[in-house]
Amino acid sequence: MAKVYLGLGSNIDSQYHLRLGIRELQFHFGDLELSKIYRNAALGFTGADFLNMVVGLETDDSPEQIQGEIAAIHQRIGRRPVTAKYSSRPLDIDLLLYEDRIYDEPGLQLPRRDVLEYSFVLRPLAELAPSLVHPVTGKSIASQWAEYDKDSHPLTPVDVIL
Repeated sequence: MAKVYLGLGSNIDSQYHLRLGIRELQFHFGDLELSKIYRNAALGFTGADFLNMVVGLETDDSPEQIQGEIAAIHQRIGRRPVTAKYSSRPLDIDLLLYEDRIYDEPGLQLPRRDVLEYSFVLRPLAELAPSLVHPVTGKSIASQWAEYDKDSHPLTPVDVIL
């Protein structure tokens, strides 16, 4: 079984869509580890705040199969294909890490750059897997979070019952 981490985010009816995304992931993958949920301002465009979190899971699915399931979940919840990188969305699920695999092909990059670039990915990941070693940097996720400029994109923990 591979240990996998996914990022989830929403800024359209966020609580509803995060709950729906969690249910869909549980249906396909079973037990999930859930981080806290964080509110943060939209990046790269003017829009409603996002709610973001990270989930951990174990699976025998390949990265490509996981990507396929993510696409199917997006389709089932009615998400339309997004052409703009920065835009509002009901639910965005991203494959962040798949074991210590390093992969860089069109449509699939592991580990995803978002892990080190965005506080709303790195902080919840550090909660779930502080001792996990980033396969590119060789540093633990906890140390990556300790070094991160937390003022660059502030987060606020929120209480949401999933």
